[in-house]
Amino acid sequence: MSELSAILVIAHRDFVKLLRDRARIVADFALPLLLIALLGPALQAGFGSPGGLNLQTFVFTGVLAQTVWQSAALGVISLIADRDEDFSQEIFVSPISRYSIVVGKILGESLVALPQAVAIVAVGLVLGVPLSLATVVALVPVICVIAAFGGAFGILVLSNLGSQRTANQVFPFVMLPQFFLAGVFNPLHTLPWFLDLLSRVAPMRYAVDLLRNVYYDLEPAGLRADVSNAPANLTIIAAMFGVFLVSGTALFVRSERNR
Repeated sequence: MSELSAILVIAHRDFVKLLRDRARIVADFALPLLLIALLGPALQAGFGSPGGLNLQTFVFTGVLAQTVWQSAALGVISLIADRDEDFSQEIFVSPISRYSIVVGKILGESLVALPQAVAIVAVGLVLGVPLSLATVVALVPVICVIAAFGGAFGILVLSNLGSQRTANQVFPFVMLPQFFLAGVFNPLHTLPWFLDLLSRVAPMRYAVDLLRNVYYDLEPAGLRADVSNAPANLTIIAAMFGVFLVSGTALFVRSERNR
């Protein structure tokens, strides 16, 4: 019970911090909502439906998965701030597992990502993206899986970064290429072989593809935009999540002990 309480307290702290940070709320919501509201309709109006692919729906599903995944990954950056403020040192001297600390952090950032998902879905409904009640309900557990996956990836990336400034410089180089390698805005079926190889090692790809698996199964379209089937994506996500969580936590704990 003490481990569970620690996880919930850490998660609650991160969620409360979001509610109190209005600047972060605006920043977190502005870009994905603009992409959904402007880029999707613009592409649909400019290019129509090439090969039967609805570009507005395509961008909507890609941005929804990307935003949740990236928000959870970037949110873990607050571990660096906690370290600078010696908050993490106070946690580490408490009689709880290091894994409980990391799981609490991932859970907290996953909760932070959920309001963004709700806002994106609301904008999608306003723009006329096909979204039945069954589809929305089915997407809820998928979004939770994607958020946890993104948080685990964030732990791995941040585990050996020494400062928040370094993290702010490194993350764009880690995240930006995945926008295109994951197929957020572009189909992956016609990638050159070397980009296809890079795409297959980009974690965000499997988050985006999993969400599209569920969406297109429940909202049939003229052309499916997903690449792999849902069981394959879930298997890869589970394997990557385990590797990211175990190795990222071990590296982070080691760096804390060496301070």
